Amino acid sequence: MLFFKNIPLKQGIFYALLMLCCVLSIVFVHHNESFYDRPIAEVIKADVAESEPMTDMYDNDDYLFTQHITAVIQNGPHKGQSIHLTNDYSASGAFDQEYRVGNEIFVSIDNHASQSGLTGTILDLKRDQTLLMIAWIFIFVLLLIGKRQGLFSIISLIVNALILSFALDLYVKHGNLSLLVISGICALLFTIISLLLISGLNTKTYAAIVSTLLGTVMALIISSVVMWLTGENGLRYEEMQFLTRPYRTVFMAGLFIGSLGAVMDVSITMASSIFALYEQDPTISVKALKSSGHEIGKDIMGTITSILFFAYLCGSIPMVILYLKNSSTLGLTLSLNLSLELARALAGGIGVVLTIPISQYTALFFINRKRVQE
Repeated sequence: MLFFKNIPLKQGIFYALLMLCCVLSIVFVHHNESFYDRPIAEVIKADVAESEPMTDMYDNDDYLFTQHITAVIQNGPHKGQSIHLTNDYSASGAFDQEYRVGNEIFVSIDNHASQSGLTGTILDLKRDQTLLMIAWIFIFVLLLIGKRQGLFSIISLIVNALILSFALDLYVKHGNLSLLVISGICALLFTIISLLLISGLNTKTYAAIVSTLLGTVMALIISSVVMWLTGENGLRYEEMQFLTRPYRTVFMAGLFIGSLGAVMDVSITMASSIFALYEQDPTISVKALKSSGHEIGKDIMGTITSILFFAYLCGSIPMVILYLKNSSTLGLTLSLNLSLELARALAGGIGVVLTIPISQYTALFFINRKRVQE
């Protein structure tokens, strides 16, 4: 009660409306089966009938389980009727899974019902309830910790996601457009929208925008030059073999947007730190600001580059394990699965390292300009 007592009226109304939206949306996704075209069934009984050992073509051991499931149709012309399903799943669970009582699943209903009732096939699990809960937890944590900046971060994330989806849809429908040009426009919009929403209209934001764009472009130019000089030796594009568009262009566009996040983080961190020092002591010398900015840059350089390395490589761990378990050599496994991820991490790292001095001197430029105007 003390927490709500100290909240201003406007914030209290905002949090009350947000909580109401949360409750209504959770209730909605638990009763939204009628909005789906495909039949949805809720599992009311799930028994494991049998299990048997199995081996794949590489003699890897696994176990196959069979479930007999009884579910109730939640929508469509067969609503309220029971359906009997069979689910085969493996212990590894790579392409299948075990279903439990209470799960809602998409099913296809057989045209001919058996004597025991409807029968059918399981298509997929209905996941909107879980996804919504995770989304609301993310929103509340961001708002409780970030408050106003947290709200603007959410708005920025939604706007950027809409821009990216529109840009990709535009490229898919109009293949004659350059993906790099589209990515460049997206990067410009991402940078301006994110930093203006989070930091506001001020000199610090302008410095961060300029340094972000310069650092990202320079990282892309250096990466392109290195790829040209080395003839792209060591880069394996096999994971893009099903693309009907130029895979190098797609890779460079991903490199461009992927580097942007880390560069933007470094830019706003450096600009905020240097401007905070200046605001605390407007008489501080340029030499002291340079020294402080240099120390801050060294502190964040290692952590950001490590974050990039782990963020890009973690997604490849399952494929690396799969290749090694199927007797592929270590060299082949790493080159096939990690070459592009390492290239992305290195390009992002180059952008981070370059952005530190760029953002430092950009912030000092704006501070000196502000001093002259004063």
